[in-house]
Order: sequence, then C-alpha cells, then structure tokens
Amino acid sequence: MSDLPMTASDTDRDAASRSDPDLLPRLLADPRTRVIELQGGRALLRPDGALLRRSPEPSDADSILLYLGRHEGVAHVAACRPDPPRSPSDREEALDAAPFAGLREVATDLPAEEASLFATALALANWHARHGYCPRCGTATDIVQAGWTRRCPRDGSEHYPRTDPAVIMAVTDAEDRLLLARNIGWPEGRFSVLAGFVEPGETIEAAVAREVFEEVAVVVGEVDFVADQPWPFPASLMLGCTARATTTDLVCQPDEIAEARWFTREDFRAEVRQGGLRAAGRLSIAARLIEGWLGRPLDDLG
Repeated sequence: MSDLPMTASDTDRDAASRSDPDLLPRLLADPRTRVIELQGGRALLRPDGALLRRSPEPSDADSILLYLGRHEGVAHVAACRPDPPRSPSDREEALDAAPFAGLREVATDLPAEEASLFATALALANWHARHGYCPRCGTATDIVQAGWTRRCPRDGSEHYPRTDPAVIMAVTDAEDRLLLARNIGWPEGRFSVLAGFVEPGETIEAAVAREVFEEVAVVVGEVDFVADQPWPFPASLMLGCTARATTTDLVCQPDEIAEARWFTREDFRAEVRQGGLRAAGRLSIAARLIEGWLGRPLDDLG
C-alpha cells in the first residue's frame, strides 16, 4: 500500500511557522517559493502533465493562500481562486481549453509528492469554500494561521479544517469469497467494496460492522485495519480494512445499494475479462483491497 495515490509524506508541514503573520507575504516575495494554483478545485498543470509549481505572482495576493509546508527545503503555497461566474456550458468549455485538471483525473499519473500536495491544497480549499461564516454567530470569518484556521472577529472563536473518517472494507466469508456491491447511482457492472462514514462515538471496527449490516444485512466478526488514504472529495480520510463475515445472506439497503454479490476469485477474474464486471479504479484504496484478496494486480486481468 506504500504507493497509494495522495499518501506521500515527505513534505514537512512546518506547522510551527503558521502562526507568523508575516509568513505568507514573505514567501510571496521570495522567487524560490513554489506556488500551486487552484481554480475551482482544479490545479494548473505543466505541458508535460506534471503539477505546475511556479514562482509567486502579484495576483496571488488576491487569492486564498494556504501554506502547505516545505518539500526538500522549498516552501510551497497554494493560491486558490473560485471559478469565474459563467453559464454551465461556458464553464465546461473554459475548463476544457485550460491546462487545469481535477485531482481525480491526474492523481494516479502525478509523482507521489505532487499528488499529496494537490490533495492537501484541495482539502483545505474545499473547507474554506464551505466554512466562511462562524457557526456560533454567523459572522464572516477571517483566514489566519497561513490558511489553516478561520477566526471570528466578533466572538473570537477559532475554527479548524475538518476531516471526516470513513471506513472502506473488503469483506470475505468462510469460503474466502469477496463481497462486492453496486451503488444505486453506478452503471450496470460497476462493483466495489462497501464503504461508509464513521459516526460520532464509534470505533473503526464498530463502523465497519454497522455499515456492512446496514447496507447488505451481513454480520461481520473479525475486523483488521490495512491502510488509510486521504480522500479530499471533499474532506475524508478513508480507513481501509478487511472483515470476516459470519453470515452470508444478502439484503440490500434499497436507497443505497442496487445489488450485491459474493465473488470467488475465478468468478471475479472471468467476469472482468469478459467485460461484465468493472472493477475499482486505481485512484482509490478500494482497488488495493480487492488486489489483496485477489493476489494479483487488477491491471493483469485485461
């Protein structure tokens, strides 16, 4: 799981420097600073498809600025701008013509550290876009701590970026069959492992058991944590697990799961090769959980 997209940890987040009110102006005045530009959650790319990390520009001061930390000693800042107001068709045409791309589109192709920087910037940008007002009194808040805090000028309360933990689990039964399901919003043939948010007061193990039972009425016993992955769509942390089912009868939650099935490895391989089953993509930890059960990369099944 060491090569999961968006999980690189070589960046020094340098949290101690965020409290310096002159940090961002000083970094914007330094041509050695690298700026990642986001517009409407999409990042500017280089012609070769890599993440553009440029020197600061005067217009950056008009953006929401986020100090991402230092990579190999170089300070990185994200300059986040909203999409300019356009009709939906004009917006799509502009995005198609511009060298911008969403994280979902490019995370598996970017170098590991670039995907991680993009994920951090996007998660923070999403939080700022949704939390501009104080939840206590409704006053517009100020951005402080180099983009990592919003402070209410009226009551002095401080508000911090949130991350919503979610469990994602490869459930197997006593015969080592894998449970896969199709969400009601997915096309025919697209299956993946189950997932759901951790509720307040819940452990990871309890969340896995609850979600599996709620979605397909299967009881699970042993739960093991495997790996985690940032998922800034808009602000989650995916907690990958395996779980062993103690029952196998399936009853799908009608407002969430269209169908669910138990797969043997032979069934899974055959249906993927025949085109009847679309497995999880490489971006999500779901693919790695399936590969852990399958014993081989999904790319080898074509």
